[in-house]
This record gives sequence, structure tokens and C-alpha cells, in this order.
Amino acid sequence: MRQTPFTRITIIAAVEQFASVGSRADFDKSLMRLDVDQRIPLGDARSVSAKWPLLAQEILRDPSRVISTPDGPMSIGEAAVRLAVAATQQLQATTEKDRFLRALGLDGYVVTFDENPPHRPLLRASLPAELALPAVDDEVHQLLKTFRVQVAAAHLDQAIDAHTRGDWAAANAQIRTYLESLFTDIAHQLRPQEAAEAKSFENIRQLLGEIGFFSKERNEWTPKGDGYINGLFKMLHTEGSHPGLSDEERSTFRLHVVLVTSRTFLRRLALGKQGLPH
Repeated sequence: MRQTPFTRITIIAAVEQFASVGSRADFDKSLMRLDVDQRIPLGDARSVSAKWPLLAQEILRDPSRVISTPDGPMSIGEAAVRLAVAATQQLQATTEKDRFLRALGLDGYVVTFDENPPHRPLLRASLPAELALPAVDDEVHQLLKTFRVQVAAAHLDQAIDAHTRGDWAAANAQIRTYLESLFTDIAHQLRPQEAAEAKSFENIRQLLGEIGFFSKERNEWTPKGDGYINGLFKMLHTEGSHPGLSDEERSTFRLHVVLVTSRTFLRRLALGKQGLPH
């Protein structure tokens, strides 16, 4: 079965986007195209604003369910996203459009427009498909749940929510706090006594390096402070205001890097604590 390449937040934003553009009749056509008109009645008295959350809920029951479309079989989640892309206008300026495009960006996609009239919108991957960012996000959340890392998970969710709202400063702060919280929780799971005695997050990083959770051989951590983890936190602690798209690009980059990084170390934790030196 073809899996949907889009996260829950993107699918919700997609439904809200195409629901905000057309008429009630246009929305009913979307219900038919998505093969949900038997579950959500056409032409009833409810407004589009009242019905689009029902459609989003219906899609999210099984976003990978394959339906037939003019472009061939695809998941209902992807079909909803493509409807939203088709409804996106180049000069359109709305909250729904901005929210949808930011959510797409987190999944590694952008909307571009044909150079020639009528400037048809096109969905393009902005990152290599091998990164599979929605799958990374899902795996990270599952691993956080497995290890009961609730505080870190809450910070990650707040970072994603802030990014979707376009609040870059809040997103950046939560991204940094998420990773600090995650590594602190991992240290407490691996070495509870030493972690409890740590007086700073720098001590936590040093502890994880000394016990081998951060690999010196792979230059993940070094006592000199020039390893990957050291450099990552130096980047996450940079501040400063940058106008327009720069903020979005920097915040999105940080979130992508931290998601991939945290998955790597959560997987390492899942492989077994017994492999670490005591």
C-alpha cells in the first residue's frame, strides 16, 4: 500500500486551505473526489467551516487508504494535500495558505508555480526523499512514548506548533529545549545517580560522552568541544533577528536536523543499554 508522505498537521492544514478558498459546492466536489461523500453528506445545511474538521477527521482515520484519482491511485492523505495545492494561488495571502505552506515545509515539500500563465501550482520535494521526514517524525514520537520521555515530547510538540504558527523565536527555543530535555532524560535512564548530581546541561553532555553514548570515534562528542553534539548546540544557541524567509529557513533547518539527530540517539537507546560501558 502506498503510504502518505505527509504528517497529521499537514493534512489538517491542507483541508483547511482548500475549504477556505472555494464555495460550498466546491467543497462538496472535494468530498466526492476524496471518496467520503457517503460519510459526510453533500449539500446539507452546515457551513463549510463546520464541515471541514469532519473531513479532516475522516481522512486521519486512515490517511494511507488508497483511493482513485485522475492522477492514479494514491493515499487519501496525499490526495487531500494535492487538492490544497491546486487551490493555492500565487498572489493569495491568507492565514490558511501560510499555515499550509509552513506545514508542507516541515514535511520537506514546497509549492512552486509555472512561469507561464495561468501559473499553475506544483508540488515539489524540497529535500531528498530518502530523509522521509514524516516517517522520522512519527518514529521519534513513538520512541519518546516508548521511553516515557513526556517532558521532551511536550517540548517537541510545542516546537512544531510554534513553527506552524510562524513564531520562529518560540520554535527555535522549544527545539533547543527539546533536545536538552531529551539528552537529560537519557542520562537519567542510563546513569541515574551521576545524572542527578550533574549541575548543568554541559555536565549531562559530558556524562553521555564519557560513558560512550556519544561516540568519540565518530566525532559526536570530544572533550575539546569540537564534536558534532558540541557544534549542534552552539548552532541551536545562536540568537538574532533575520527578516522574512530567512527566519523560516533557519527554523525549519533546525527542526529537521534535530528530528534526524534525536531519532539516531533514540534508536541507539532502543538497541540496548547493555551495550554501553559501565
